[in-house]
Amino acid sequence: MPPGQPGEPTGWVPPEGQARLRVSETLAAAARGADHPQAVPGALCQACVRLLPVSGSSVSISGGKGVRVTWCASDRVAARLAELQYTVGDGPCQTALEQGAPVVAADLAGGPDARRWPIFAHEAMALGVRAVFSLPLGVSGAAIGTLDLYSDSAGGLTGQDMRTALWVRDAVTYALMSLQAAGHDSTEEDTEDEAASWVAASEADHTEVYQAVGMVMVQLDLDPEQALDRLRARAYVEGRTVSQLAREVLARRLRFRKEPDDGGDRRHYAGEDGRDGGDDGRDGER
Repeated sequence: MPPGQPGEPTGWVPPEGQARLRVSETLAAAARGADHPQAVPGALCQACVRLLPVSGSSVSISGGKGVRVTWCASDRVAARLAELQYTVGDGPCQTALEQGAPVVAADLAGGPDARRWPIFAHEAMALGVRAVFSLPLGVSGAAIGTLDLYSDSAGGLTGQDMRTALWVRDAVTYALMSLQAAGHDSTEEDTEDEAASWVAASEADHTEVYQAVGMVMVQLDLDPEQALDRLRARAYVEGRTVSQLAREVLARRLRFRKEPDDGGDRRHYAGEDGRDGGDDGRDGER
């Protein structure tokens, strides 16, 4: 029976509306069921997994060119995957952020996806990840982060699953925008405190990375992008995240230094144990 006709059942909702309603209700229930405000982002990520045929999800926020932090993740693999893409500076989520459009990597084991992001694909496979779907968050073409979904089996998303993923993306975008607005403008003390705690957490990670990049710039006389590349390379070699390495630099347990070597300009780092290393973060020759 066409909508709006006499005799239409009371409360009738078209199929697409029902799907949208399910997304909204699932995410709202997840937020209400969290034990404390700081647990809400993780609960939302876990709800994404219940709504879609994926193994895990994460949300990352962009803090400017080359800087990202993980806002929430449904599980350890999702969190590690998000940090991995930031550390290597490449991957589906980085592409989605740059292009402002969804990116589907249906099979990282081979084919065009593996060739497009070879380092990321290799490391993701080591985590048991076979497919990644990244959707930019934001409005009016301005991406403020990404919703990243992963699967432990190869394959893309059906048309309906992609529509659901986009509705989830829209809901997460709205949540982030609302939190940022509440954190800065709300006059309701409880709402402001909850929002500020989430936003402040992400801003704190941004600040740590920015400060560490500044220190490496001074130590090696590099521009910001080169300094960030050095942090990424060292983090990748040591199997750590850029955020973890930034904290080491800020605590002065890790320093990078430039030293002349046979008349050349060879750059080194020195850790808290005093050992020198080359540009890629590996131990150098004595």
